[in-house]
Parts: sequence; C-alpha cells; structure tokens
Amino acid sequence: MKRNMMLGALIGLSSLGMSAAAFAASTDNTQNQSVAVPQVNAALAQAVASQFRSEDNKLRDQYRHPAETLAFFDVKPDQTVIELWPGGGWYAEILAPYLADKGHYVAANFETKPTVDSPRAAYYKSAGLKFEKWVNDNKASVGNVQFVTLDPPAKLSLGKDNSADQVLTFRNLHNWAMKGELEGVFKAAHDVLKVGGSLGIVEHRANIGMAAESGYMDENQMVELANKYGFELTASSEVNANPKDSKNYPKGVWTLPPSLAMGDQDKQKYLDIGESDRMTLKFTKTAAK
Repeated sequence: MKRNMMLGALIGLSSLGMSAAAFAASTDNTQNQSVAVPQVNAALAQAVASQFRSEDNKLRDQYRHPAETLAFFDVKPDQTVIELWPGGGWYAEILAPYLADKGHYVAANFETKPTVDSPRAAYYKSAGLKFEKWVNDNKASVGNVQFVTLDPPAKLSLGKDNSADQVLTFRNLHNWAMKGELEGVFKAAHDVLKVGGSLGIVEHRANIGMAAESGYMDENQMVELANKYGFELTASSEVNANPKDSKNYPKGVWTLPPSLAMGDQDKQKYLDIGESDRMTLKFTKTAAK
C-alpha cells in the first residue's frame, strides 16, 4: 500500500526540567493542518519526577524523554491504557501511578504459564513473573493494575473489543517481526481500541534495507502495516531521534546502551553515541474493521 502522507510534524521539544512546561505548536504535515501539541500536564510531570521511580530508570530519561513522549501520545490520567510487553516496567513505573486514581493501566504481559519448554519461553516466564511481583509489591503506588497475556500467535486478545483508549508499545516491534508475529499484534491492537483511540509506537528506526534481526525497523513499512489494519498516521515526532546512531554495529541495536552487548570493547564509543535513533509514531483507529 502506498503512503499518501508525509512522515512529518517533526516536533522540537525543549527540556522538561521536571515541570509542566508547555510545548510549542507544530504543523501536522500528514493533513496539512495546524495541530496543537498537547502540554505536559502537572500530573504527568509529577509522575515522571516521582521518587517512586528508580534512579537507574531516571538516568535513561535523557534518551527516552518519557514526559515528552507520553504528552505527544496525549495520554490522559482518566484513560484506559494498554502497554504491550512492559518488560522490566520502565514505562509502567510512570504510567501505572499516573493512571491509578482515574484511569486504568493494563499490562499485556509475557506468558507466565508456558506450555512449551524452550529458552525463549523460560525467559519470558521469568520476566513476566518478576513484573507481576513488582506490581504486587507496589500496589499502594500503582493501584489496580490489570493483566492480559500477550503471547503471539497463541494469545492475541488484549481485552474486550472497542474498550481501550490507547495501546502503547516501546521498542518491541522487532521482537514480533523476527518471529513473523507482528501483523497479529497490529490487528489485536486495532480490535481492542475504541474508534478514535490511539496506537503509540516507539521503535528503533532502521536504515533502508536493514533486517529486523538488527533490532531496527523500517519506519515506512510500519506505517504501511498500520494502514493495512485500519490505522491512520496522526503525527510523528523526532523527540526520540538520535543522529549519532549509525546503526551499523557488530551486534545490532544491542551494541548500544543500555545492553552494551560488546561488553568493554569500545564501550565508551557506544556510551558516547547513546541509545538508538527511534521513530515515535501516533496512529488513530478511524473505524471498526
């Protein structure tokens, strides 16, 4: 499917400084209309600055820009938000407390009761159980977190159809693409979202011709895939871009921090580059399909 829109609305975002600073207005070139960029509201700024977050996670803010990213996705504190594969809980540490009082945070977690015996299944089970324990240990802060299991291709339901306001995923697309499971995840996200709901994606951005095994994904292809499953690109942001990322590393994206897959070899070089260059895309479910 040809793209009939430009990947635009490159949003220049200033440093939050942990305040509820307003963002400048930007132009959404996908529709040639002026679009006001949502502000970082006080509740979101407080969630990002909260002492509840670990210091190690806060150190990654310089690369991941959580306040700016969630404001770009226009995540509101009274919404139902599903995060796909929250992993170690980096974003859950912000989203769950932010949504605890008025909204609903739903974790589409790893399979914690696998029916197959494999290193992959064992890894996901361990990580999923660790995340569940973190939620149970922090109920006073994260509230009533709900769980669904996302285990493509066997388990792809994210909840009742047309029930969620937002589905968010951070640096996960390559995992599903490498297993041929990505289309099913896009369909599941479309099914669970309300008409007008949003799919927010942050993902390592590939150079043309790179394979998913590198950890990087082609931005144009992701837009086309979303279009195929009934989404329209609302806007894109360069808030998580990194022009220092050349993307030609011995061990793919995992060569860069935080993984540093090369160990001490050229470690400072990769630390100086920082985390990967990332696409930040917001899609809208325009109609039931």
